[in-house]
Amino acid sequence: MFQLRWVWTRMAGYHKRYVFALFSTALLAVLALGNSLITANIMDTVFRPLQETGMVDPAASRHLAVMVAVLIGFTLFRTGFGYLSIMTYETVSQKLIYQLRRDLYKNMQDQDQAFYSQYRTGDLMTRLTGDMDMIRHAVCWVIRQLIHCTVLFVTTSITFLATDWLFALSMLWVTPLIFLITFLFSKKVHPLYVELREKLSGLNTAAQENISGNRVVKAFAREDYEKDRFDQKNKDYKEANKTASLLWLKYSPFVDTLSQSLSIAVLLVGGIFLINGRITIGTFTMFNGLTWTLSDPMRMLGMHLNDLQRFFASSSKIIELYYARSTIVSRPDARKPAGRVKGEVEFKSVGLKLHGTDVLSEINLKIKPGETVAIMGPTGAGKTSLVSLIPRFTDVTAGEVDLDGVPIRMYDLNALRSSIGIATQDVFLFSDSVDGNIAYGDSGMSEEEVKRFAKMADVDFAEKLPQGFDTVIGERGTGLSGGQKQRIALARALAVRPSVLILDDTTSAVDLETEKYIQEQLSRLDFPCTKIIVAQRISTTKRADKVVVLENGRITEVGTHQELSQKPGYYREVFLLQNGADDLEKEVV
Repeated sequence: MFQLRWVWTRMAGYHKRYVFALFSTALLAVLALGNSLITANIMDTVFRPLQETGMVDPAASRHLAVMVAVLIGFTLFRTGFGYLSIMTYETVSQKLIYQLRRDLYKNMQDQDQAFYSQYRTGDLMTRLTGDMDMIRHAVCWVIRQLIHCTVLFVTTSITFLATDWLFALSMLWVTPLIFLITFLFSKKVHPLYVELREKLSGLNTAAQENISGNRVVKAFAREDYEKDRFDQKNKDYKEANKTASLLWLKYSPFVDTLSQSLSIAVLLVGGIFLINGRITIGTFTMFNGLTWTLSDPMRMLGMHLNDLQRFFASSSKIIELYYARSTIVSRPDARKPAGRVKGEVEFKSVGLKLHGTDVLSEINLKIKPGETVAIMGPTGAGKTSLVSLIPRFTDVTAGEVDLDGVPIRMYDLNALRSSIGIATQDVFLFSDSVDGNIAYGDSGMSEEEVKRFAKMADVDFAEKLPQGFDTVIGERGTGLSGGQKQRIALARALAVRPSVLILDDTTSAVDLETEKYIQEQLSRLDFPCTKIIVAQRISTTKRADKVVVLENGRITEVGTHQELSQKPGYYREVFLLQNGADDLEKEVV
């Protein structure tokens, strides 16, 4: 029941409307008895005297006309009130889902990298779509039907008992058996819907990964493998869905049989009572006309509980995502610089552990404002982890990172990251125009400014596209080469005019001539900027003011290109390899 209370709290601002909707459902269930009661009154006051005397009473005729008019008016009122009730449910449920989806998406935007490492994309998409729809369905339909069935059953039972208790008991004796069967079904179906929810998440994840990685699939000719893999996920979901859906079929024959026995009881017991004069024809008509108000609630209760269990499974996933909190947040007293930061970065005895493994240890490094620092090292040395500490994608586990002499933990996250431009080797481009991707950090940027930063990053190919800078590129830059995507990402990073520019192997996919042009442009920026460049090419690092070599998470070498290329170490080995030395050991010696 916690899920229902949680949904209720999320309806803040719509409580009165929803209470009205619930009240209207209960009232409509009570009014459902009206037609049969009016018909019973007509039978006893009009047709019964006519049958007994064989004469038409003018007063009875007038009474019949009045009762028919009441019946018509009553039906029209129920129809109009029912329409208002349904519209209220729809309005509240749609506003609830709109608010929930917006809050969830906002919360996802505030999460750190650890969150996205834990949750699969397909699972998150399922929560924002299918699980949300299940909550809307429960609020708008399931709860309404449960109230309708309950009130209808209770009201009918009271009416029957008040009219003729013995006749009523002959019909109500089956209800405990039906409720017992429904309770057993409800206990067994809940875990099945939890499993079904996980199967759907796995299916969506498989589809999302295959679509995102379609070029890899085609490159390795694994289309048939992916089809089989998706078919298996689809089959697993189908089997789980079938198992959950067919469970009700094991119980429904008993419920339907017991429910239909009510009609037999009316004909058999009611007929005997009518013949013996215990009840009137009007009473028999009322019992017969209201039999459905007992049988339908009992027969449909299992299906509604079925949907309610699906709601519990989906809402649990929504609640989990709703209360997920990032460990990297702005402090209440966070600092928001009034102007541009200078760009002085300092690592003080920094250590970093990820998944229980030491990634960085005892990092001490000071980068002056406007300085260009190149970071080099073997794969897995911790280069990307090091630069990720500056915008606080991850937080240090030891020591601290300072920006302009202030620990970065003291900065407001938005202010901190607005001062930093980042371009990585693994480029992500949005399904937008080239112009839109470059101006992503400042959507109000003029076309001239976009083209100026594009020129700095050598995005000359954009002019040759079908619509130039207005050409919409595919998701993740589909249709562009790796070098072209990297250059757009670089232009996007430059366009925010950052105080600190982080380039994580950004020019790895461009040719040497283009790289030389970009390096020259970076050295002549028209705004003050500290540049931190992760690179493996000597052609990039030799232009840096300082070169830092990382090995096994520790700084092993610091110096200029001239200094490091002249003394034994990792940097000299890479320098000799990239300059075509035939005998590495001899050259080192």
